[in-house]
Amino acid sequence: MTSKRSAVTLLVLSLLLVSCSGKEAATGPTATAGETVTAPPSPSAITGRSMDNRKERQELSTFIAKRLTGPYGVYTNLLETDESGEAATGHEVLSESASLLMSAAVLAGDKEQFAGQWALAQQTFDMEGGFSYRYSPKQQKRYPVNAAVDDLRLIGALYEAGEVFDEPAYTKQAEKYGQRFYENNVKKGYMYDFYDNSYKTTNNFVTLCYIDLGTLRKLSISSELRGILLHNMDGIVKEGYLSDSFPFYETRYDYHAGAYSSENINTVESLLSILHLAETGEHKPASIRYIKEQVTAGTLYGQYSRDGKPLNDIRSTAIYALAAMIGAEAGDDSLYQAAIARMNEFQIRDAGSPLFGGFGNTDTGQAYSFDNLMALLAYSYLH
Repeated sequence: MTSKRSAVTLLVLSLLLVSCSGKEAATGPTATAGETVTAPPSPSAITGRSMDNRKERQELSTFIAKRLTGPYGVYTNLLETDESGEAATGHEVLSESASLLMSAAVLAGDKEQFAGQWALAQQTFDMEGGFSYRYSPKQQKRYPVNAAVDDLRLIGALYEAGEVFDEPAYTKQAEKYGQRFYENNVKKGYMYDFYDNSYKTTNNFVTLCYIDLGTLRKLSISSELRGILLHNMDGIVKEGYLSDSFPFYETRYDYHAGAYSSENINTVESLLSILHLAETGEHKPASIRYIKEQVTAGTLYGQYSRDGKPLNDIRSTAIYALAAMIGAEAGDDSLYQAAIARMNEFQIRDAGSPLFGGFGNTDTGQAYSFDNLMALLAYSYLH
């Protein structure tokens, strides 16, 4: 029989494979998980796009609803698999996807869409200790592990919906699930990546892009406990800053070792960390300047060394979507518009393609939930 320790180790490794990058299989040997690598068209091909992107957003929404969604939620990938891998694939569904759709619905002011997505998320992912990060319809398996970043996004969306839609019931649910999150994913004032509902235990580190400071501020716990938690997690994020010359962030902090570890710097992960800081007004100006320079030049790549050397030339939908959201949260409209324009280069414009309106690879037929939902969320900042 597998020991408790070895089982938890396997789960840690499984989650590490997917981290903040969409919990999806890579599209190529050097691709960041969940990011579709497609050669963009020439700049002249996108001349005349509408500045408000309502058409693009609607076409993407249609693609997601009609092609990328099944009875349990948005598919991890449009291409089917047997759903038996260590990382989510094919028509498996993720709590991440539900949380992104709920966030987009709040930003768009779509009360009906939000209600439907929340009801489905509860049905598919809710378990005793948290929201399962993954459900496989073919295996009829709800994985007994949550992912803190996704639970927090779900809880944050509920808080926002309670306010935007004037629905106190959503706020009460946010408070209930927030208390559960604190009980299971927080130990002695420190947040952990996941809680294993079967073994009633956590891992021993935190991935920095999981630290959603804005939602942690709202948790329905005592002011003393909240203050301790925020002090600890805010410090871990900020002390993970690499340098002004390469203003990204470390990948994870190991509580046992008392040290950061980052083999390489995945751009999606650092951008999520910067987004969480921007949402609370705590971002570094150097980070915004660097992102803006790279977006303008079209050189914001998928992975870097710790000293800022690009390790590939991948430019992806999700990266530019996150850059746009950072621009919106930081109040930098020119960054938002530039990043959206870069992101639009990847949208499938061929009306005869089954991927029309979406973001994917027309050669392989792959389209990932993370790319498409991040793009939808970025568009939603316009509303």
